[in-house]
Amino acid sequence: MRRILYFLPVLCFGVLAVWFGQGLTRDPDALPSAMIGREAPKFDLAGVAGKPGLAGGDLKGQVALVNFFASWCVPCRIEHPILMRLAAEHRVALYGVAYKDRPEDAERLLKQLGNPYSRIGLDSDGRAGIDFGVYGVPETYVIDEQGRIRYRQVGPISADVLEHVLMPMLKDLGVK
Repeated sequence: MRRILYFLPVLCFGVLAVWFGQGLTRDPDALPSAMIGREAPKFDLAGVAGKPGLAGGDLKGQVALVNFFASWCVPCRIEHPILMRLAAEHRVALYGVAYKDRPEDAERLLKQLGNPYSRIGLDSDGRAGIDFGVYGVPETYVIDEQGRIRYRQVGPISADVLEHVLMPMLKDLGVK
């Protein structure tokens, strides 16, 4: 019985070490999405900055990126030059969703930094974001031709993410 009492702390330490070790080996930036492989949610959002609004039906028939952004979001400003570059290359349809933002603030941001989006929807109450599973902005979703969500980028798109993740995925989906 005494031997078991001496062995118990070692056993507890071993269990805790394995448990914490698992947590340390996982990518903290990888946030799982239950939406991957599912059809994009149905929504219908009013337009911003003189652009037509955005609806779920607009996402079918072509590969598209849907970028959730906000004027108050600092990381959104960091990724904006990459979005402008993507728009200039005309490789993929790029749609924006102004998430929990005021239309005049979103319009002011796009006038300052440029407007990479062909359509922009105003999600002032955040309902479309909730349906997509948005944790915060910026988030970008890759939508295939059938309107299914294929990938979710949490946080700003960096040059590295664009080159090593998004562009290979877009190429696999038929974007040249």
